[in-house]
Amino acid sequence: MSSTAVAPGTGPAAVTRQTTETGTGTHAGTSTTTGTRTTGAGTSTGPALIPARRDPVHEAAEDLCSVVLASLRRKDQREKGRQYVRGLLALRGRKSMRGIAGQVGGPAAEQSMHHFISGSTWDWEPLRASLSGFLEATTPLTAWVAQPMAIPKGGDRSVGAAHRFDPHQGQMFRGQQAFGTWFTSSALVTPVGWRMFLPDAEGPHGVLDEHAAPAAYEQCAATAVIETVRHSGSGPRPVVLDIRQIGTRSTMNRFAEAGLPVIARAASSTPLLVTDPTLPGYGAGLRGAREILQSVKGLATPVEWTDPDPAHPGGRHRGTLAVAVRVMMPDPSPARRRHLLLVGEWTDPRRPPTQVWVTDLVRLPVGPLLRLTKQGRRVEFAAEHGGQEVGLRDFAGRALPGWHRHVTLASVAHAARALTAAGTAHGPTP
Repeated sequence: MSSTAVAPGTGPAAVTRQTTETGTGTHAGTSTTTGTRTTGAGTSTGPALIPARRDPVHEAAEDLCSVVLASLRRKDQREKGRQYVRGLLALRGRKSMRGIAGQVGGPAAEQSMHHFISGSTWDWEPLRASLSGFLEATTPLTAWVAQPMAIPKGGDRSVGAAHRFDPHQGQMFRGQQAFGTWFTSSALVTPVGWRMFLPDAEGPHGVLDEHAAPAAYEQCAATAVIETVRHSGSGPRPVVLDIRQIGTRSTMNRFAEAGLPVIARAASSTPLLVTDPTLPGYGAGLRGAREILQSVKGLATPVEWTDPDPAHPGGRHRGTLAVAVRVMMPDPSPARRRHLLLVGEWTDPRRPPTQVWVTDLVRLPVGPLLRLTKQGRRVEFAAEHGGQEVGLRDFAGRALPGWHRHVTLASVAHAARALTAAGTAHGPTP
């Protein structure tokens, strides 16, 4: 910003400024603002210096887009992607195609934007990989979290919408079911990968294949994470997920075969074998997870962590009791019988454990293991609040590739907000 020095009483000075419209995320250009200002010689009328307003979320989105959209071959595609992210951030309420286009180019841009999302051929996987790489270079990854996302939808105009049972909510609903893979670190919680559950089978690259075998719900949940991690190029990091209703043994085996460590919330009735000869139940055959934990709750130790809380920006300090027991999950194949840890948590030692987890991270103490499970609580909080702000559930269309492109760009918008909130909006240091 520049200004011209003026001797007191000699006249007005021309002052120009570059402004950024924070409401729409578009640049207003250069303007001159006239007002009244007081100088050493008195009051004169002339251009007044008004501080430029900066939108840190918009700036973070620009930084992200310059990296994440680089894989798009054409300049017009990169600009459309940048406009779409701006529209998601600027538009309040439901993110419709018409509303997004109106934020960046008016009604005439709607058809062009619709083609860019639903009718184009650009690949979303490189964008997701670039997003993961940008985030990990900014703040080291702690864990991947698999988070189911139920998307209520009426009618039959949206891809994958149907009447179905949601295992995680334990009820029937009409709509879509998707799985997000979330990047979590000490500073960030944001989604980077997606997969929609399609009982009619999802073929390669997100295209419906009527001849493919139907994908099981548990397979879709595991594949969502495994594919995201594989495309990201990151080294093995723990995966946190809830498998109480979707097959504990088969899901654990899938991650073991993929070479990914996992800590999974399991059903309290999960049958396990105690392998520590110093503990009750050793040699007694299969026992339920809750029964095993109840027999050793006297060994539980205090564990503390910070929980997300809307009323406390820095989170709320929490503490519970936890214990870890060496176990084995039965399997018909001897090669798959691996040593695991069973982790139990109590909010009240007079009652049964409130949460039960199994993990192949057998060398970690119980404190770090339990704190690792709390990444899931951070994701639930972020999905409920930040997910609505960027329209993760708002795509309306029959094209599955269109849904993938929408949630990918919505993830970029979510990351821009998360980076800004964490104070790392400018990304990695060169």
